[in-house]
Amino acid sequence: MSISAKTFPIWGFFSLVTNGLLMLAIALLIWQQQKLSNTVFPPTAETVSEPQVAQPELGPRHQLNYQQWVDILKSEAKVAALNPPQHLSILAGDSLSLWFPSELLPENKYWLNQAISGETSEGLLKRLDLFDRTQPQVIFVMIGINDLIRGVSDEVILDNHRQIISYLHKMHPRAEIFVQSILPHGGQESTWEGRERLLAIANSRIQQLNQQLQTIATKQGVQYLDLYPLFANQEGNLRPEFTTDGLHLSPEGYMVWRTALQIYSQPELEPHREKVGSVGGVGSVGRQGGQMTNDQ
Repeated sequence: MSISAKTFPIWGFFSLVTNGLLMLAIALLIWQQQKLSNTVFPPTAETVSEPQVAQPELGPRHQLNYQQWVDILKSEAKVAALNPPQHLSILAGDSLSLWFPSELLPENKYWLNQAISGETSEGLLKRLDLFDRTQPQVIFVMIGINDLIRGVSDEVILDNHRQIISYLHKMHPRAEIFVQSILPHGGQESTWEGRERLLAIANSRIQQLNQQLQTIATKQGVQYLDLYPLFANQEGNLRPEFTTDGLHLSPEGYMVWRTALQIYSQPELEPHREKVGSVGGVGSVGRQGGQMTNDQ
């Protein structure tokens, strides 16, 4: 028995369209990478040796302790509060968000990066007040992998997400909130210094946790951005071309993430969302390249 178009929800069509666009973007990135890798160069000592994965240089703040990071984020948020920019977007999370290259962030928005390397869901919850006085249009939250690395239970992680969403709803009632899925890790191919701790976390567990996060987001009336399938290979592990060490992201990985942010933050693709005004100036407050060597 065929299903008529009337019984298929309109959001389903838009979901298919956005997911299709994201998959196409990934295919183009992979094709481009393969094309570059197949380019023939004159043999040199460097090209004959084992290929090295390009990693971003550590930023000037990579040696700061947690409180120093908090103080910096507080001061940056204060600037955004005293001089409210148009179309403010906030990144809140751990090092994956922290080291999002500012030049790769979607344009026509002012970005305030409120992420800290090694951050947990509990830590993020306790410092959400840092940007209370800002007026964000959109808030993107990604948190949880460091909880798993440190042995925090799924129940605690999920409860912290509920509290994070509730707090953001209360303090930023006009902002659109996106809960982003936890990304997979690289499995056996991971080279991160905490590799054994990563391997102790099954990617299937991360998938199940993401399903619960999606349920929470739906119940609490916020958007859920499922990045997991965009970054996972057939085995469910983080695709090697999208990571530098099985945990942190490569420039190609950030390009995929950028595409997702661009597509899912476009109001015209989701008619049930309130339309936003015309696009204004461009700006960002963030940190340039690099990654911490301990947790995310």
